[in-house]
Amino acid sequence: MEGYAAWFALLMCITVAASASSQTCDPMEVNDNPWVYVSDMQIGCWTSFVRDDNAEVHILNLNFAGTAKMFSLEMTNATAMHIILTSSSPEAVYGLYNLNANVYIYINSNSTIVLHGNQHHSNVNRQSFPAQDEELVEWARQKFGGVTSFTTIRNLKTITSTGTQGTKPGTPNCTLENEDVLEKHFMKIETQPSAPLKSCSPQQQNPNSAELHIINILENPNIRNVSLRVDTQKTSMFLRGPEGTTWTFLNPQHTKFGSNNEIVLPTFTHRVPPSVKLNSDNAEDVQRKALDHFKASTFTSYTEFRPEDPVILLVLRSKANTAVTETVTEPSISTTTNSPHLMPLLMELYTSPDYRSPLDPDTKVQSDKRIYAEISGRPLGGIVITIKVISCFVRSKGSCPVVKELPFIPEDCSLNSCPNSTRLSFSLDQLQELTSTTWDLECSVKFCYSEACGDGGRVKRNLEVTQPCLQPPTPPCFDFGLPGVLGIAFGGFLIGVLLIGALWFIKIKTGKGYPNGLDVSSTVHELARLPGCPCSGAKRQPVSTNPSPSENSSANASIGSTQSTPTSSMA
Repeated sequence: MEGYAAWFALLMCITVAASASSQTCDPMEVNDNPWVYVSDMQIGCWTSFVRDDNAEVHILNLNFAGTAKMFSLEMTNATAMHIILTSSSPEAVYGLYNLNANVYIYINSNSTIVLHGNQHHSNVNRQSFPAQDEELVEWARQKFGGVTSFTTIRNLKTITSTGTQGTKPGTPNCTLENEDVLEKHFMKIETQPSAPLKSCSPQQQNPNSAELHIINILENPNIRNVSLRVDTQKTSMFLRGPEGTTWTFLNPQHTKFGSNNEIVLPTFTHRVPPSVKLNSDNAEDVQRKALDHFKASTFTSYTEFRPEDPVILLVLRSKANTAVTETVTEPSISTTTNSPHLMPLLMELYTSPDYRSPLDPDTKVQSDKRIYAEISGRPLGGIVITIKVISCFVRSKGSCPVVKELPFIPEDCSLNSCPNSTRLSFSLDQLQELTSTTWDLECSVKFCYSEACGDGGRVKRNLEVTQPCLQPPTPPCFDFGLPGVLGIAFGGFLIGVLLIGALWFIKIKTGKGYPNGLDVSSTVHELARLPGCPCSGAKRQPVSTNPSPSENSSANASIGSTQSTPTSSMA
């Protein structure tokens, strides 16, 4: 029984050892390495210049070091262009060319470049022109009117035209600076690396798992700056290099990474510090450290090399089955960013500051309501960043678009409740005066890590706006309360007293009585009939014609004489 137990334990140890060994692999030189060594980044330019005859002007500066000095130039489907070839190699450089009738090649009379081709021999010309880069650009500008591109290539193997236009929107002036030659889509460049790449993949892989690529730069006394171009999404990268190595992602594409060196993202000037400690460059040690860091059971590829160039550019080639495209249903909320290498952004709208129920994209928002927005994005490489809104504006949809800046107020949001997001609110009052109801809301943002910030692009979504229901104006109402009634009554009383006082004053001054034609009550009654008087309907009170007892005979005589001569009395 003890013998069976010993055999079982030995079998388990062999199984575990075999399983552990299947997680690693031994690197070797292979032809299907997923990484392409593009050598170091060189100076060049890319402009919008095109000659009046629709021909482009391209300068190719070829440098060779330590490799076979041979290249191929495939330009059978190229657009009309003039190609200037130059090389600083003291040894002979041999090139094979295939051209069409619209492609012309110019080589310096003293150049060591030797070209061979089967047709269009008259399209290859030798002329005297400067060898220095800046002087060569000036010579081409004077001869052809300008320069469409200047490209420096080290250890060229093959350059092939893609048949597309070779211009870039922007300035027509060629200013030489460091560039990524792979961005020039009008040509496909294949180079011979100065250092051989060794790679391998484990035997057992899960096709549904996320990609994990491991790069190991073997120990070297010189500090290296490595630029990475990753054209696949949802990829994890484990980067190991000698102390002092710097890794720069040109387009992260949602890449997660871990490294024993500093990492630079294109959006930030701040460097991401090392996340692991690993001094050994042994292949198995690096592979196991990568699996442990990402908590993975396997990896996609392992690549190691010892470069000679101080600045390196590596490109991760896409899979062979990339021609198979997936059908993706686009969300109704439109999100966009200016630069494809930046993380995607999403904007959600709310009508309340609790940010609980996002608005449906088809929901119409009243212009007199305050709107709350939240802008969020996925983190780059697993690091925590903050999003800072710079400006927002709205653009109406239609044949005559109207653009208006939209002031906003930042809303408080803690890192726990808003990881990798920011909140703000704004009012749509200024849209009440406009007739358009369909708008595009767009905000420009920055990504910030620590105290460093970089351009984050723009995020956009549609917005349907409705005008609030306006109530018709109500005519003013006069409220005659008790104070108003008493005021009117008192005013009428004063008017009556003044009128009677005036009549008595006339009588005292003239010393005569009332004429027959002048009745006090009738006078008051007629005055009451003036327009606007509210008491025009008052009853007429009878006035007694009998003289008072105090009146004597002289008064009666006076009245009688008044009646006989009314005109003189009135005078």
